[in-house]
Amino acid sequence: MAESQITIHPSYRVGPLNRRLFGTFVEHMGRCVYTGIYEPGHATADAHGFRGDVAELVRELGATIVRYPGGNFVSNYKWEDGVGPKEQRPRRLDLAWRSIETNQVGTDDFLAWCERQGIEPMLAVNLGTRGLEDAVEYLDYVNGSGTTLADQRAANGREEPWGVKVWCLGNEMDGPWQMGHMTAAEYGRVAEEVGNAFRRFDDSLELVACGSSNRLMPTFGAWEREVLERSIHVVDHISAHAYYEPIGGDTTSYLACAEDMDRFITSVAATADAVAAARKVDKLVTISFDEWNVWFQERFDGENAIQVQEAPPLIQDVYDVADAVVVGSLLITLMRHTDRVAMACQAQLVNIIAPIRTEPDGPAWRQTIFHPFALTSRYARGDVLDLRIASPTIDTAAFGPVDQIWGTATLDDATGDLAIFCVNRSERDDLTTSVDLAPLGNVEIVEHLMVHEDDPSLTNVAGDERVGPKPGRSALDGSTLTLTLPAVSWHCIRLSVRPA
Repeated sequence: MAESQITIHPSYRVGPLNRRLFGTFVEHMGRCVYTGIYEPGHATADAHGFRGDVAELVRELGATIVRYPGGNFVSNYKWEDGVGPKEQRPRRLDLAWRSIETNQVGTDDFLAWCERQGIEPMLAVNLGTRGLEDAVEYLDYVNGSGTTLADQRAANGREEPWGVKVWCLGNEMDGPWQMGHMTAAEYGRVAEEVGNAFRRFDDSLELVACGSSNRLMPTFGAWEREVLERSIHVVDHISAHAYYEPIGGDTTSYLACAEDMDRFITSVAATADAVAAARKVDKLVTISFDEWNVWFQERFDGENAIQVQEAPPLIQDVYDVADAVVVGSLLITLMRHTDRVAMACQAQLVNIIAPIRTEPDGPAWRQTIFHPFALTSRYARGDVLDLRIASPTIDTAAFGPVDQIWGTATLDDATGDLAIFCVNRSERDDLTTSVDLAPLGNVEIVEHLMVHEDDPSLTNVAGDERVGPKPGRSALDGSTLTLTLPAVSWHCIRLSVRPA
């Protein structure tokens, strides 16, 4: 069995953990909304038509912020269609996902659901088929007071402003698949104009400019630079999107795909800093990684293959143990960059490449990827620590040699709670890891949980959640913690630190 070593020192801190890293995403796509979070005829539905069984799982998941209503959907969305009496709301063809949108869930419905769930909303505006005027009117409807649009909101049942703070200025505007996609020069000007108007409405808003749709876009890097050169004075964050899968069956590289996310974040941060320096702007632009997950795009035939209908069963990927380990490693990466990633949203919440699955008029259940997210959100607290890791390496076709172990830790000084999160990214080799805890003082093991199965292809299905957290193997001898990390495994080790 290979060996590795981790050194933890309380002085090596990346920064405070951003709780917004545990975000999620609800898009009007497939069955995410309809028969996902919302199903009035379901046995568990509340008085507003939202599924109670799903709401319970969302609370267990621990999501902190949620992006809405898209995604590609937003670029041809008329927000006015989704407010007011439901019986008067129009049915529309959504061009993004070739679906019939009934508009039975809209802005007020969704924001009220967020309020009941205790989740902060993040709204996106349509800069594809609409633009500045519509965006400002939408902001006024949601957050305004003393105006005609605010009166309309009150007439629809919400007198107080919703107070939404985070706004996405469009979605993936560099993508030719996007309704109304633009060049960097075109989008940079639109983002600047909309950002300027939003700042005049409320300078405390947080605005997210669209970055590249993914790191493989031919304009990646140049897009971020050109957009920020126009808009850096009015935006706070720039977005990043990434989806991962075992391309061509390359599981070795797939298990190490956190390397790509890590390099993605570093590149975008460097570009933003270069623009700030060149423009002589004393501003730290942070990253909104507001779409990320495992998505088997090789299995997706594309939007044009979708048969037009209401809430089609679209991209309902089923996840196994290996996928859960990858998701856990991506969360570790986001935390390792808590100083530059201000928020992140796993896409999506229910049914569409999601941690939660449902059946219409049936049960809801946790997919394997649910567990690393829920446990990390629950136990990561305080400051993120910069670990010193000495590990064997794995040769990958996509990223070259990478460390077999990938990890991070958080320390809450107020409570003494220390949590170590790590993965063994090897397909075959188990790993023994010794953790030097001497700089921390007196430490006790509270719990060691892991996601691992001898068969990494196991999945969860309705009525049979076979994969979930189980006890891991660890031992504390003085100030040395020894961990046994099986191949393809994710771990959460909770410890209690007391003053020496």
